[in-house]
Amino acid sequence: MKVSVIGAGSWGSAFAIHLARKNIETHLWIREQDIYEQVCQIRENKTFLPGFLFPPNVCFHHDLEQALRDTSIIFIAIPSKFCRSIYRTISPLLKPEQMLVSLTKGIEEKSLKRMSEVHQELCPHHPEMMFAALSGPSFAKEVVQLHPTAVVVASMNLEAGKKIQKIVSSLSFRAYTSKDLIGVELAGALKNVIAIAAGISCGLEFGSNPVAALITRGLVEIMRLGHHLGAKQSTFSGLAGIGDLVLTCTGGLSRNRHVGYELGKGKNLDEILSKTQMVAEGIITTLSTYNLSQREGVEMPICDEVYQIIYKEKDPRKAIQDLMSRELKDEDVL
Repeated sequence: MKVSVIGAGSWGSAFAIHLARKNIETHLWIREQDIYEQVCQIRENKTFLPGFLFPPNVCFHHDLEQALRDTSIIFIAIPSKFCRSIYRTISPLLKPEQMLVSLTKGIEEKSLKRMSEVHQELCPHHPEMMFAALSGPSFAKEVVQLHPTAVVVASMNLEAGKKIQKIVSSLSFRAYTSKDLIGVELAGALKNVIAIAAGISCGLEFGSNPVAALITRGLVEIMRLGHHLGAKQSTFSGLAGIGDLVLTCTGGLSRNRHVGYELGKGKNLDEILSKTQMVAEGIITTLSTYNLSQREGVEMPICDEVYQIIYKEKDPRKAIQDLMSRELKDEDVL
């Protein structure tokens, strides 16, 4: 078994370590020249995953073609804003028999496409049935610390999904399968927007009540858009849905919750982002979700207010006041 991991952020690095621990020859592509040189010298990614050494069976590459050569599975672990350029670059290099697994949790900003749709557009010769998405509640640091973790692998090709399930599963990392690619991708992306909202609430020191309400009603919004776009409602009750949503809204390692927390404390977005090299997918996904919901005519009031806070500099207290003063209605699930 020989696999590639594209992207050496915290998740890509953690996933490469996880696969290598299973005695899988793992080829990690690193975009940043300085990080590539660093890991080649000390076998540690001090920028994105400090404190964890790469096993000997992880090979490092700065050349993308070399990283993909003769590998049977390619795991894409890069932020959504870079996916179009990466898929375009690897398209002529992909072989029909290679399985491609997206670890990205985002929606493309301009096209409003999920990563599977970006793949279909830019890699038309690569079979749609050889694509999968892996998602679920999985902080990178906890995975490499061998904390028990459960995820879901979604593919329209159940046989391929089961193959990936078997390859990635271990005593500390359990994978389930799903055929609902739309639902798993949407849930993984949209939960980041709700996590920003939860972080804002915590930054305003509002306590536990609003976080519980935001998780619950945020899930309704995610389900509403997912149902409209053809996802299965049951997916949002699973690991990619409520599982990842709870983790990202409450976990101390959540980048998106942290961004929201700092916004709630009154800091502006540029100031927050200047202090980290980590990518918080929810920032771009907030814009994508707002535009997608507007295009599709789907009501998503929490996501709308997060958009207003980030992109229109609306006061967070006013946003929450506007949410709480909306017209009273029956509780609904869609």
